[in-house]
Amino acid sequence: MKKLAIVTGGTGDLGKSIIEKFYENNYQIYFTYFGNEEKARLIEEKFPGVTAVQVDVRDYKQVQKFINEIYITNQRIDCLVNNAGINKDKTITFMNQKSWNDVIDTNLNGTFNCCKFASKHMINQGYGTIINISSVSGIKGIEGQTNYSASKAGINGLTKTLAKELGKHKVRVNSICPGFIESEMTQNLDESALIKMIPLQQFGSPEDVSELTYFLAEKGSKYITGEIITVDGGLLI
Repeated sequence: MKKLAIVTGGTGDLGKSIIEKFYENNYQIYFTYFGNEEKARLIEEKFPGVTAVQVDVRDYKQVQKFINEIYITNQRIDCLVNNAGINKDKTITFMNQKSWNDVIDTNLNGTFNCCKFASKHMINQGYGTIINISSVSGIKGIEGQTNYSASKAGINGLTKTLAKELGKHKVRVNSICPGFIESEMTQNLDESALIKMIPLQQFGSPEDVSELTYFLAEKGSKYITGEIITVDGGLLI
């Protein structure tokens, strides 16, 4: 029987790469999208059998219904990848309350909602892995990203606490903190200036993150939990 993975935020570059990696390794995959139905359907066409579901991860009851229905239908959830996230960058002087709330609600509250309901089923089945996609911004504060940095630092704290709570049920929880990854989120950055800060002198690719995501879902990482792992070319050294 195929293993089953849930990937939130599947239509972005990183989400698509994670879906592709798990698909290549014979997982049954459900992924969420918020507004871009055209991209979601294109992913379904490219990867037959992958299922897109429109879900607002900020909505507690929507997430509850989505995850419970997957479990009822399939009687298993092997892996949850919390990848859904947004950024609305401003220094705090110019950041309005909506920008703060939108980022916290999507990135942090959305991760909580998905962990809340997936972990319940993982506890019942006696196994599972949760992988939270965080950011180096959650470790090293980045100017102009008070909301984003706070949300990702919260995810890292959530990861460590859940790893303690769920370990006795054989459920592992880890966090991946990408640095500068070539994606829609970084396309407007000045790469030539930023690579001077990176020992490897280049941006990473979505595959650099999806490879680690898959590793953390599989038995090769069976003794790894509660870790905050950077994929940043040495940026935080």
